[in-house]
Amino acid sequence: MVERKIIWSYKAKADLIAILDFYFQRNGNNAYSNRLNLSIRNSVRLLSRHAEIGIRTDVPNIRNFIFGDYRIFYKINPEAIEIIMIWDSRQDPEKLRFKRKE
Repeated sequence: MVERKIIWSYKAKADLIAILDFYFQRNGNNAYSNRLNLSIRNSVRLLSRHAEIGIRTDVPNIRNFIFGDYRIFYKINPEAIEIIMIWDSRQDPEKLRFKRKE
C-alpha cells in the first residue's frame, strides 16, 4: 500500500471553506463545522492510501469519492492525490463543471 501526498487545489480549499462557513453561519457556532472538517479530511486521508477507491468520471484521470452529501473529486498522480473540488451533491448537477487543462 503506497501512501501518496495530498495536494489541495485552490478551488478545493475554497469549496471546503465555503461549506464549513455555511454551517458556521447557520448554526451560530463551529461545532458541526469542526466535525465535518475532520470527517472530510479523514476521507481524503483514506484516498491517500487507497487512491482507486473513487468512482471514475467521464473526465480522464478524475475520480470522485462520495462522502455523505459531498463528492470529493480528485486526480491520481504517481506520487500524489490532487483534490480538485468538493461538490455538495444536493446542488443542481448542471452547475458541475470541470475545467480541462489543455
